[in-house]
Amino acid sequence: MSGPTHAVGPRGLCRGAALTLVFASVLATGAATGSLPHGDGTSTAIKARAVAATADRDEVAHAAAEALADGKSATEAAEEVVSRSGDRWGAVYDEREYEEFEQALDGSYTGVGLAAKRSADGLVAVARVQPGGPADRAGIERDDLLRTIDGHRVDKRPVAEVVALLRGDRTSAAAGTTVVLGVQRGATGPTRKLTLTRARLLTEAVTVQKIGPDRSDSSAAVLIKVDSFTKGAGAKVRDAVRSAPAGAGVLLDLRGNSGGLVTEAVVAASAFLDGGLVATYDVHGEQRALYAEPGGDTVRPLVVLIDGGTMSAAELLTGALQDRGRAVTVGSRTFGKGSVQMPSKLAGGSVAELTVGHYRTPAGRSVDGHGITPDLTVSSRALQRGETVLSGLGGGS
Repeated sequence: MSGPTHAVGPRGLCRGAALTLVFASVLATGAATGSLPHGDGTSTAIKARAVAATADRDEVAHAAAEALADGKSATEAAEEVVSRSGDRWGAVYDEREYEEFEQALDGSYTGVGLAAKRSADGLVAVARVQPGGPADRAGIERDDLLRTIDGHRVDKRPVAEVVALLRGDRTSAAAGTTVVLGVQRGATGPTRKLTLTRARLLTEAVTVQKIGPDRSDSSAAVLIKVDSFTKGAGAKVRDAVRSAPAGAGVLLDLRGNSGGLVTEAVVAASAFLDGGLVATYDVHGEQRALYAEPGGDTVRPLVVLIDGGTMSAAELLTGALQDRGRAVTVGSRTFGKGSVQMPSKLAGGSVAELTVGHYRTPAGRSVDGHGITPDLTVSSRALQRGETVLSGLGGGS
């Protein structure tokens, strides 16, 4: 069986955001990857994307080879062809970038160990600090405001652009390089200049905790937060479901999950389904399908939280659970990224990933450009509403 592998984000963010995909909670509209092994040892890629045009693989390869023969950058030549093609989600990586991208699939990334978000005042604030990371060691705390990065004001920039700046460009996005942050604590506090050294860090893609008024209760409901579907994330979801008390409900939080390995999303779906269809997709018109493993928990009450930052593999999982009648979805419409890309190696070692098809939910719905509408739309306090719905389903909390 062949299937999807890597996915990236919008063209303007392909380098900064796509390569920080495992830093998924940082992104409001960021990058995603999805991965399955190809049956013949090669691989294909699902990227949930709204795209009307595709780049021609032969044309891209020819441009790269011709540029290399002329002593020019094969990567830049390929990028120009992809950009002209209108394949909005196509991407070209040089060797180092693609190596970084592949490492991200294992749940590691190069950065400073902080996640960003949009504050209530429209500024860029720290959403989370990774324990033991460079930002943590520098004393940065949750809700601190990021005012500058390497001297550039970031107050009104999109969060994904801030992520790209934190990661650095081709020459600086490596462990051991430095970035200077202007950090403010509170709206009236002074702005401190902090020099942080980027490091190779491991992500914690899945976190589990009890929820409800009495968290000490052995039958309390469980909140499973999945930030991204990096390697091993699906098994962690499955293990958390199996370890939950009998009858306790599960609140599966996929908000801000910009995607990940599709194999992991299918494993996560298998935790709640007893086999059956998870999604269908096509590659150059050939129809293929993804199936859950049998033996999942089909009885435990389940609520899934989603929002505009829920993308790609996370949308695939959401669509499967919704179409199969397995979960109540709460929140806001998902991003709508549902196209398939195939990677190919170019002259000089760079890699192009070009759109070749799209995927659909078990009921045949297209996610691409549409997203998934929740069963219960809420604009605020989604977590609290989710807990209320879960309680009404008999799942505690």
